[in-house]
Amino acid sequence: MSAPKKIGGRSLLITSATLLSLSVTAPAALAAPSPSTSPTATPPARMSTVGGARLGQPGTQVNLAPGVPVLPKDISARSWIVTDAESGEVLAAHNAHWRLPPASTLKMLFADTLLPRFPKEEKHKVVPSDLAGMGVGSSVVGIKEGHTYSVHDLWLGVFLRSGNDAVHVLSSMNEGVAQTVKDMQHHADELQARDTHVVSPDGYDEPGQLSSAYDLTLFARSGLQKKDFRDYCSTVSATFESGEIRNTNRLLSGDTDVPVYQGIAGVKNGNTTNAGATFTGVAERGGRVLLVTVMHPEKPEHNEVYKETAKLFDWGFQAAGKVSPVGELVPPKSALPSPGASASAGKDGSGARPMAGATTDSGSGIGTAAAIAGGALVLLAGAAFLINRRWPLPDLMRRRSRP
Repeated sequence: MSAPKKIGGRSLLITSATLLSLSVTAPAALAAPSPSTSPTATPPARMSTVGGARLGQPGTQVNLAPGVPVLPKDISARSWIVTDAESGEVLAAHNAHWRLPPASTLKMLFADTLLPRFPKEEKHKVVPSDLAGMGVGSSVVGIKEGHTYSVHDLWLGVFLRSGNDAVHVLSSMNEGVAQTVKDMQHHADELQARDTHVVSPDGYDEPGQLSSAYDLTLFARSGLQKKDFRDYCSTVSATFESGEIRNTNRLLSGDTDVPVYQGIAGVKNGNTTNAGATFTGVAERGGRVLLVTVMHPEKPEHNEVYKETAKLFDWGFQAAGKVSPVGELVPPKSALPSPGASASAGKDGSGARPMAGATTDSGSGIGTAAAIAGGALVLLAGAAFLINRRWPLPDLMRRRSRP
């Protein structure tokens, strides 16, 4: 198999500072847009307050002040959030904790959960039971019974083509779909993604399968700690069996009505009947790294989810450093101090502790520092970081475009 084609001429150096402690006495939110008359399009009056009290309020939350650009007026998504990937600050949000069907953006949680479990070189011969239970109309990469695939090939199918068939094969390798769902739910709970209820590993519409813009952003931020996750989500095209597959993330690969977004480096898109279009993206500009999640734009225009995401990215890059945050991305449970531990002492008793958003799981990426200019990763000894060190959300490294 030929090497995947990566982003051309773009280097994403992502590093993170300690999460800031935010006040719940922030200025009043902007008035919420008039909700749709359809009950399914109306956010609940009260939602989760994980990350800050204002994030539990319906409507748009932003601190407008002199010098802060006005949010784009034509955003139709039911839910969205703009966050600083480095600090974890929520710059603005709209119904951030509204529990909605996630579609294939849930595959970020799937990948973050399973990526460390199988070596990329491992091979698997597909049997009929591996593909059982896939939903009608599922997106597929073209996995065939009786064919043998490397784990690397399967992950390309997951990230580039959102292949539910690749998800089901990897789930089968992980002791089945039911076990994988349990593992994903456990990992979501560890990340404090409390809006998320996993029913299927691929994000296919199932009763009760829900997540939120806030939780999807947590999944992306956690996944980006893993080098393989970064590599796959930023791959534009690759050879799969005898053909080429191209990433369906249109801000990464482009389309007739959507140009490639400057500085984009992933992450994952989705689209189902119940979810509509969903998308989480990460981009860097001028040394600033942002994460934007958009769920279910109401406008029916082609590629609307990418257009709205691009507008929110543009706003975020203009507003970053000027706008006061309305909340924060919380750290995983494993990054919190142990009960009874002093604020100055970490779990290892050395006075150090993992920074916000980091995990201490094997293969979590907690041991990787920000990549140096040449693209090499420096492994740090141990899994804890001093409180005054920048928590690493490592470099996506320089990509080379296809000739």
